[in-house]
Amino acid sequence: MVHELALGLAAAGHDVTLFATGDSRGPDLRSLYPSPVWPPDPGTEMAHCRHAARVIAAGRYDVVHAHVPAMVQLAGELDVPLVYTVHHAREERLSSWYRRRPSVEYVAISARQAELEPEIRCHVIHHGLDPGRYPLGDGSGRYAAFLGRLAPCKAPDLAVSAAIEAGVPIRLAGEVHVSDATPAWERTLADALSRPGVQHLGCLGGERKVRFLGGARALLMPLRWEEPFGLAVIEAMLCGTPAVAFARGAAPEIVDEGITGFLVGDEREMASVLTKLEGFDRLACRRRAQSRFSSGRMVREYERVYAIAAQAAGVLAGGSEEPTYAE
Repeated sequence: MVHELALGLAAAGHDVTLFATGDSRGPDLRSLYPSPVWPPDPGTEMAHCRHAARVIAAGRYDVVHAHVPAMVQLAGELDVPLVYTVHHAREERLSSWYRRRPSVEYVAISARQAELEPEIRCHVIHHGLDPGRYPLGDGSGRYAAFLGRLAPCKAPDLAVSAAIEAGVPIRLAGEVHVSDATPAWERTLADALSRPGVQHLGCLGGERKVRFLGGARALLMPLRWEEPFGLAVIEAMLCGTPAVAFARGAAPEIVDEGITGFLVGDEREMASVLTKLEGFDRLACRRRAQSRFSSGRMVREYERVYAIAAQAAGVLAGGSEEPTYAE
């Protein structure tokens, strides 16, 4: 999402500096770390943000757009208006930080996420992607797909149960993160992945991921939590693949019933939908996803928030026509 936003802002004529790892691609890239540090570490995140803050202090920027919580802690040290996108589910510790920084322009990635942060005022901007990167697929693989972290909250085990009940093979792409690797969950997952008709593909990216989504009968999105958004859902929709999702989190905002997917209450309803997808209009699905979830739409909505932040801080009082952004 940050990649799409940085490229889109640059294409729109803005000067953009991207603070990311050295193996990233984007305009005016600045990096402290040559490659990703994994798993996520609070100390590493803060070092990255302090590096960015020093560069920003030495430069001339109109707006800073942050995507990690550590930058909110540094808001008082920045002499530049800060926009911050909340990418995570509610965490009380982080919410308390946000309440103490009312000058920040907060962005929620779904209305449901904003509802769960009632103490802070949030703009709501859904993610967007470049539709050109997601060609229309034909679903010829006939399998159900699961894409994402193999975590209890994302419920890949329920996706397996639904597919088996429907008599549909299922392929899962993703891995277990360290934070989720409890003995109980690993046993549950191992049992699910060992069942007939189930194939675990590991992590997929780039063209392999797009082919995986385009070849699927449907993307399954069972949920045990309030998913803040669900980027894989719009990736599938852009490929013409319907999402079959539990009606939790942002799913009711993202899925247009019968056009880009279906909302269900449990794995049995999910299985029922899987058996009734013959004749699904994949082209109509893609067209609706293009109209709602393009990177161009996302860029325009963020431009409006940047303007609000800059004007509130008096940055654009002199009539600057080409604001400079730090992502």
